[in-house]
Amino acid sequence: MAKKRIVIALGGNALQKNGEATAEAQKKIAEEVGEAIANLSNYYEIVVAHGNGPQVGNILIHEENAATDKAPAMPLETAVAMSQGQIGYWLTQAINNAFLKDGKNKKIATVISQVVVDRRDSAFKNPTKPIGQFYSAAEAKALAKKNGWTVKEDAGRGWRRVVASPMPVDIVEKKTIIELLNDDVIVIAAGGGGIPVYRTKVLGRLKGIDAVIDKDYAAEKLAELIKADIFVSVTAVPNAFINFNTPEAKALGRTTVKEIESIKDFGYFKAGSMLPKIEAASEFANQGGIGIITDIDHLKEALKGKAGTIITKQRML
Repeated sequence: MAKKRIVIALGGNALQKNGEATAEAQKKIAEEVGEAIANLSNYYEIVVAHGNGPQVGNILIHEENAATDKAPAMPLETAVAMSQGQIGYWLTQAINNAFLKDGKNKKIATVISQVVVDRRDSAFKNPTKPIGQFYSAAEAKALAKKNGWTVKEDAGRGWRRVVASPMPVDIVEKKTIIELLNDDVIVIAAGGGGIPVYRTKVLGRLKGIDAVIDKDYAAEKLAELIKADIFVSVTAVPNAFINFNTPEAKALGRTTVKEIESIKDFGYFKAGSMLPKIEAASEFANQGGIGIITDIDHLKEALKGKAGTIITKQRML
């Protein structure tokens, strides 16, 4: 019986549960993820995508604070690539160690992934995604003038650089990822939403652009392109909720794309939190697959249809 192909999108905070910043602390948390992925690999072809918010933020802080004329700070799109290698290393090692503990050996690969965006995307006209460190108003405005940044005040905590968050259009390495899956390799890809690139008008060459692509949207696009059966957004809670963190909270179990659309209209899902996960899982379901939202502890049961929020195009019997 052929294995089902799944894409698992891990939140960037999955490796920083309590704000751990050291590499060793985050690698230790990655061990939990490694165990879960290793346990699933007998039953599924697996692609692991991941967020990178805390990690790329730290990279940017290091780059900006240590920059000199001889060693200038790397641009954002390069920092995203750096975070892909960093987190990919942690996850690859964790999954490999989980196999070795059971005396097994399996192929695992991290694919540094470029995600194509449209330079005409409206997000570039209104950058909203805060990145990097906080500044005073005077510092932020001076840096904006010097570096051509857009800066905004962030919820009373200080000023930060903001960048565009465009929608993903294509994954450059999709064929490579498919070939690896066909060779029974566990693949880590589209890390941090992917390295944002666009195609030039002349020859369609690829060129990096400073932006941040939401990891759930990128992972869902990848799931479509590689013809996955299931897309899972792994987050901090076992289900998506209506009226989350209130006495009226209600967990969503099995539901449909149509029902999700009607619930969204009431504003239950927040843009910086559950909304991208809901939209990504719902979009994948609308394309004929199964979209799931759950946490790492319920991942195995959710894939069996016994836990989590499970979204399909039509009501399943």
